[in-house]
Amino acid sequence: MKLSQLKVGSKGIVKEFTDLEMSIKLMEMGCLPGEEIKVERIAPMGDPIAINVAGYQLSLRMREASTIILL
Repeated sequence: MKLSQLKVGSKGIVKEFTDLEMSIKLMEMGCLPGEEIKVERIAPMGDPIAINVAGYQLSLRMREASTIILL
């Protein structure tokens, strides 16, 4: 399942990434494999989304969230 498919309040654990370039940026922001992610909010038009990862809130575009594969 991709992060972009989760609903508000849902959680997942980062398994892998589909985009190598984007994965570097995401890992620098704390989205490391094995890290739990919770979807906190989704903007009214569906993009961006706010997630909680590693104890802080991060906003991602759906395009970015779709590169994160969860367990």
